[in-house]
Amino acid sequence: MEVVALYTRIDKTIEVNAGIIVLENPSGFPRNETNLYLVGRRGEIIWRAEKPDPYTYFSRVKLNEDGETFSAYTLGGHACEFELQTGKLISFTRLQ
Repeated sequence: MEVVALYTRIDKTIEVNAGIIVLENPSGFPRNETNLYLVGRRGEIIWRAEKPDPYTYFSRVKLNEDGETFSAYTLGGHACEFELQTGKLISFTRLQ
């Protein structure tokens, strides 16, 4: 399945059962949007990852071994954990 970027270019994709997790390049991405989201098999946006800070963007993403969560890091220094099914932020810490 080919995924088309919403605003900038795609930096990384991860295929999961529900679709494809997409991390778009933050450069030029709209500030009020999240650059990490899940695209379903029919091309629809299933969820957009919740941001720990409204003024930051995601820079890295990886699946966790439990198969139910994933981790992402922001340009603002946040290390975040999310629910894979919903994109809901479970926890985060700010790295110094």
